[in-house]
Amino acid sequence: MNTLILYGSKHGCTETCAQMLADRLTGEVDKINVNQKADVDLSKYDTVVVGSPVYVGQILKEVRTFTDTHLNELKEKRLGLFICGMQEEHTLREELEINYPEELRKAALVRACFGGEYHFDTMNLIEKMIIRKVAKVKTDVSEIREETIKEFAQTMNDSHEPIEQT
Repeated sequence: MNTLILYGSKHGCTETCAQMLADRLTGEVDKINVNQKADVDLSKYDTVVVGSPVYVGQILKEVRTFTDTHLNELKEKRLGLFICGMQEEHTLREELEINYPEELRKAALVRACFGGEYHFDTMNLIEKMIIRKVAKVKTDVSEIREETIKEFAQTMNDSHEPIEQT
């Protein structure tokens, strides 16, 4: 089985999660950062996983453009969807639902929120100020949900039934 993990990453957390997922999936797995390569031939893949961080309630523009452009192709694949973020659990679930088209959500075998991280060394001054004020965080924080990633991979490896992971 050939799998593509297509993701966008701004500060590295989604890339880290994509790698953690790739390490747990069976078969050949390619990872492509849509920020670096937007032209992807999906015909080579049986399975596609799409992931994005969420900033101010929105997935990255490049990921949204890709899913909108390739909607029909993606619906025909074994599909998984994930987001990364540091919001409250209920907010992450809402953002997952809002940011991926209903047709993709219905087609997905699994949908999940993988948690997130704050890396101050990768942020610009404005981002640092916002995080310090809104999240009340002053140092790097990692809240990646490794168990959720493991369960996501297990579902993708074993199942063809739609399941939602949170």
